[in-house]
Amino acid sequence: MSKASTGNYFEDLVTGLELEHPTPRTITEGDASMYVALTADRYPLHCDAEFARSLGYQRETVNDLLLFHMVFGKSVPDISLNAVANLGYADLRFGATVYPGDTVRAHTTVLGRRESARGDTGVVWVRTTGYNQRNEEVLTFIRWVLVNKRDTSTATGIDDAPQPPASVDASALHVPTELRLEGFNPTVTAGRAWWDDYEVGERIHHIEGVAIEEAEHQMAARLYQNTARAHFNAYALQGTRFGRRVIYGGHIISIARALSYNGLENAVRVLAFNGGTHSNPTFAGDTVFAWTDVLEKIDLGRPDAGALRLRLVGVKNRDPNTEDTPLRVADDQGRERYHEHVVLDLDYTVLMPRVR
Repeated sequence: MSKASTGNYFEDLVTGLELEHPTPRTITEGDASMYVALTADRYPLHCDAEFARSLGYQRETVNDLLLFHMVFGKSVPDISLNAVANLGYADLRFGATVYPGDTVRAHTTVLGRRESARGDTGVVWVRTTGYNQRNEEVLTFIRWVLVNKRDTSTATGIDDAPQPPASVDASALHVPTELRLEGFNPTVTAGRAWWDDYEVGERIHHIEGVAIEEAEHQMAARLYQNTARAHFNAYALQGTRFGRRVIYGGHIISIARALSYNGLENAVRVLAFNGGTHSNPTFAGDTVFAWTDVLEKIDLGRPDAGALRLRLVGVKNRDPNTEDTPLRVADDQGRERYHEHVVLDLDYTVLMPRVR
């Protein structure tokens, strides 16, 4: 009997399969500091205990994206150890507030599958949910991932792919009950814009770019205990499509989100991902830039805050503030595809204080 697991392949991830993932994780202050070091994230709610307490929290909170990566990482050994790439996200909703010292675990349900035309891979749709030590839901999301088949010579014809929702309904957005925005001090954030100041159709260029270093990416994936071989095993990847390690797509989300602080400084927390696509791969040495389009202003019925639905676009090796970079272009057959420099298209919703 083999003691080591080779992970699940497309054939193993049957629709309806329920997986309770091993190794729950207690998220520590050290994890939060490491996340800042690896992404340069500056949102003060996650690093300033006094600011957090002024808003009604017990202390600084775990960064929303750090929580996402931790829960995502729990699912990797069972879902995407043999993945070619993670393709997208939908219906991601944050729940109960997570503080340093809380322990999170993850559970996944396989929602559906579709074998590729070539028969060597297939796309698998799953819903993963994270819980804290009190069994409160802290995060839930759908993702779909391209997974290798174990037997590439036998076609299965499987296609029961689900249709994820196009967006998260406003009624499902969770605003923490402890949040008190009357104590919000914009001097802490240096933010000049409130919910009322943003306009639908507005584009915010976040100005700076960040080069991705191999060591930083490797440390980030290890921090999340993300063991996908596409990010680590350079030897095994020599004969693959890219021939080298691919940067974890979640790291691109974190880099782009950190860049977006310039222009969205007052955003309190991420409420949801409506949908997301890793449109092109990134590799060590690429430089990432970002812009944000304001898609929708959502009135939450509160005098102190509203929600902004935003489109965060990540671009590699091209400064979209000074170089024309369309989101999509037509190929030789006239079919629309993402521009080759666009690496992230994330539709997400944030909580933003209103003018007081």
